[in-house]
Amino acid sequence: YHIQSVTGLLNDPNGFVFHDGVWHLFYQWCPWGAVHGLKYWYHTVSDDLVRWRNVGVCIRPDTEYDNKGAYSGSALPLGDNLYLYYTGNHRDEDWTRRPYTCLVDLKDGGTAVKLPPLFGMNENYTEHQRDPKIIRNERNGRYYIIIGAQTKEKKGCCLIYSSDSPTEGWTFAGQLSVPGFEDFGDMWECPSIECISGYDVLIFCPQHLTLPGRGGSVHHNGYLLGHMDWDTLTFTPDNTRFHVLDFGFDSYAAECAANPDDRNKATLVAWMGLPDASYPTDEEDWSGCLTLPRELRVRDHRLIQQPLDELRALRGKKIDLEFTDILPRVCEMELISRGGDLTLQLFADADGSGGMTIGYDDSAREITVDRSGLRRRFNVEQGERRTRPLPKGLFHLRIFIDRSSIEIFVNDGDAVFSSRIFPTVGEEKLVVRGDASIHLWELNRAVEESFA
Repeated sequence: YHIQSVTGLLNDPNGFVFHDGVWHLFYQWCPWGAVHGLKYWYHTVSDDLVRWRNVGVCIRPDTEYDNKGAYSGSALPLGDNLYLYYTGNHRDEDWTRRPYTCLVDLKDGGTAVKLPPLFGMNENYTEHQRDPKIIRNERNGRYYIIIGAQTKEKKGCCLIYSSDSPTEGWTFAGQLSVPGFEDFGDMWECPSIECISGYDVLIFCPQHLTLPGRGGSVHHNGYLLGHMDWDTLTFTPDNTRFHVLDFGFDSYAAECAANPDDRNKATLVAWMGLPDASYPTDEEDWSGCLTLPRELRVRDHRLIQQPLDELRALRGKKIDLEFTDILPRVCEMELISRGGDLTLQLFADADGSGGMTIGYDDSAREITVDRSGLRRRFNVEQGERRTRPLPKGLFHLRIFIDRSSIEIFVNDGDAVFSSRIFPTVGEEKLVVRGDASIHLWELNRAVEESFA
């Protein structure tokens, strides 16, 4: 029930948008194997954000401007038109990179018509300029494109371009000012500014940066709450704290789509993976999947992420845990804690050892996820434990398990842990220690495996 490629490597979600009664979601795709090689955009669609069907390859790297890959970007629905904005990764004969911000007019929901590039590389910054996010400012009617970039001093930043038209007349407006974050990683990928619950939210992925509690990982997916001034191109954070979007081991390149019915929330999808990481399926020539779509709101000055209510439609047979301790390989678990310490071991061995452990320490008011007990270990150098403070204690868990992934929603979305896991034969036992009620359902298929 997760979007993933039939073969090859999947990474960033792109162009997530609701248009003409249908949700469109694209992803970066290298069909040649589990490598970050020549990238395409692959197209999937859904009527309900739960059941997805493959449409096929949408953007191909077949012009001079994108001769080494069609990199990430975003989408803009405008009347009958659906415009796709992406980075054309061009390299010269001497392998010098020159990025272009490119445009596609998606005809009839599937035919990609490439228009002339909107603009090329800004010479005042390094070659790392990519991931255009298109935004229409309703106050002044202008269009803005935010691009992740790197200064000549190797500092991460965002560039902003503006125009009165979505298809032409684009000019460089300036570098986004983010007071307090002038030296925060050496590159910012996948930037976006969203309006959620009355807040402006700057979402971005700072690279080559060490954060407390994130182990050896140097690539992060996070956000700042604050206020965006489009006249001065200044995003003023409410405080100096960068919030991690997902506390799990594998989350990057978040992509938001505005909700057509409620402007106080948005829907987010991310890549359940990381740059510079490897996974056990690499040897099978495939890698990567996307997270479940999550509803975003602001609560207690933090973004909360909750699984969509529509996902309940996937529930199948309910498992009676009085008669079995075997965990289905594809399932949903809901746990209500009655207080005190709690430990869950998922996919433990028959003797109750090993597995992935979710532990809550009531005295410390902390929840910890540890995947070091699984037999198939990977990316160990990035750390195998993640801890999140829970000032209000633990009262609720909702856990989605697919054949190679787990998503743990804590306290109705106050924290999320998304991770890839690859249990082997014999790792199948569920062990519970603590006072809680647990409900468990098998989940039905929701994504086509056919290749379009």
